Amino acid sequence: MQPSFPNNAPQTDSPGNGSQTDALLMQRLRDHRDEAALCALIARYQGPVYALAFRMLRNAAEAEDIAQRTFIRVWKAAGSYEASAKFSTWLFTIARHLIFNETRRRLRKPVTSLDGGPESTVEATDTRTAPPDTVLSSRELERAVDAALDQLPPKARMAIQLRRFDNKNYEEIAAILGITVPATKSLLFRARQELRRLLQPYL
Repeated sequence: MQPSFPNNAPQTDSPGNGSQTDALLMQRLRDHRDEAALCALIARYQGPVYALAFRMLRNAAEAEDIAQRTFIRVWKAAGSYEASAKFSTWLFTIARHLIFNETRRRLRKPVTSLDGGPESTVEATDTRTAPPDTVLSSRELERAVDAALDQLPPKARMAIQLRRFDNKNYEEIAAILGITVPATKSLLFRARQELRRLLQPYL
């Protein structure tokens, strides 16, 4: 039986808050198929999962779909969860698989807009040709950063997002991406170097 998901799960609880820990909620979910436990986890983590998917895909509908499918997989795979593992890391690993699958699908079949051209999910600024003395508003700078991030490979882009926005440490990022800690540090170093190169006209 698949649970019914709330249309707008509350997002006020931050991860770790609440009367029960993530591990206890997962135990209830695993042992008793407790939908209330799942809803509590959704309330804590729906926002962060959606935000990661949106930053990676830059499409609100797809990010919403990824978030819902992530928790459907949590429901289905609850029996495989080990209490020794940090729930948020396990959860983000599920989200990572879904996001990368969507990224690969896009490469195979690019999404087109109604006018027939490639869909542009962000107004990208060409960071290679912009004059050095260009004065940017905060919004324009944000677009330039987004455009630079979009030029990174998916794994490097996600590593940057997890570090920058979700405050994940190297061990957590390594676990989510399925690579070693040294490889994670190297990946982040190369990604930051590439971002500096792409954003050089604005620095």
